[in-house]
Parts: sequence; C-alpha cells; structure tokens
Amino acid sequence: MGKIGLQLYSVREAAGEDFLGTVSRVSDMGYEGIQFAGFFKTPAKDLKRILNERRISTAGSHVGLDVLIGDKIQETISYNLDIGNDLIICPFLPEESRNTSDDYQRTAEQFNKIGQICKDNGLMFAYHNHNFEFDTYDGITGFDLLFGNTDPALVKVELDCYWATYAGYDPRDIIKKYGNRVVSLHIKDMKEENGNKRSSEIGSGTLDIDGLLQVGNEYGVNWFVVEQEQFDGDPMVSAKLNIDHLAQLLK
Repeated sequence: MGKIGLQLYSVREAAGEDFLGTVSRVSDMGYEGIQFAGFFKTPAKDLKRILNERRISTAGSHVGLDVLIGDKIQETISYNLDIGNDLIICPFLPEESRNTSDDYQRTAEQFNKIGQICKDNGLMFAYHNHNFEFDTYDGITGFDLLFGNTDPALVKVELDCYWATYAGYDPRDIIKKYGNRVVSLHIKDMKEENGNKRSSEIGSGTLDIDGLLQVGNEYGVNWFVVEQEQFDGDPMVSAKLNIDHLAQLLK
C-alpha cells in the first residue's frame, strides 16, 4: 500500500515564511511523508531533527537539473543523505533539453549518468513530468523518448497524473506501461472553468482519483504525493482537505 505525502510546493508561501514550522504542521495533518521543493538554506541537521521529532518520512526531493551536474551533484547527494532522503527527482526540463527528439535522447544519456551516481550513493533518481513531455516527435512522445532511452534501473518515473490527463493521456495506461518503474504519483484533481483547466482539491474535480490509487497500488507505487498549484483559499486548508479525502479513498 502506497503512503501519502505532500509536495511542499503546494504550501510554498508558508514554507518560505517558516520552513520547519510548516514541516511540523504538515505532520500534524496526518501526512506520512514530505516531498521537498527547496530547503530554504536550512542546515540538514536541523531539518533531520524536526523530521525525527515529528516522525514523518521523506517522500523525495525536487532538485533542479542545474544542481545535478558537475561538482554540485555531490553536495546535493550529501544533503539528501543527511536528512534521510533516498529519492531525488528532477522536476522540470529547460527548453534546450526538450525541443527535439535528439534533445530528449541527449537528456536521457545525461539522466543515465545522474542515475548511476545516485545509485552508487544509495539513492534513486526519478523525473517528474508536466504536459510538454507529451508533445510528439515523429509519432513518439517526449515522455516515451525520455524513459525509452534511459535505464529502468537508473531512472524512475514520478508521474504527475494531472498533467498527463491535461495532455490528453490516461495516467493509468502510463502506470501499466512502466510498471514498477513508477515510484511516485502526483495527485491533484482537475476543474474546468470557462474552458480552462486548473488544479483543485481532491474530490472536487473530474479525475478518477480512486481508479488512479487502485492502479498505483496494483503496481507497487511507493508514494501518492499531493501537489496542488491553484487555490481559491488558504493552501494549508486545502492541504488538510486533500489528506482527509485521500486517506478515505485509500481505506
């Protein structure tokens, strides 16, 4: 059974104002894990202390490609090891890494190298999609170019189910295709207002969240991570609504 985490980007303003306090508040909501999107210059020992005190796990770290290359990758790895995190996720690709089929293949080669370094240090490496990866190049999506040209043992999938749906694909089919390579799902609901799609609290939109959870559990997904980007009110209130609804669906 996968565990429920929160991507802190969902509550980024609160995290920016009081990072460690926000970690504690998220734990109080009932989340089993926290996925990071920056550490706000917090010493690793201070973050690790709060994680231990609150008994909340790490559900991965979103880390930009710029600190996964050259000398910076060792610093990135060291920090994550110090806080007890074993999953590093690249959350986005700059345009020069994804404009053409050749770009995706070069990026795949780069990901294999990053993945090998992570594996050598006892970590997993994954990539998190948006919707642009589903643009096609001679009939093949960028998503399939990226994961089709990377070693499954070195590069895992964090599938954002909202963005896959936004691009016109059924995330359940993607999970079935990539199987146990999918280690994490980003979960949020989708509303359509005036012809525009936007993210919303779980249970308030059109996505088959229950179906996603079922397929995710069938294929051994480790983490179901809430990540909401748009809000009508306080993001912290939405974070609580999301964990409550998701926990009920997972019962």
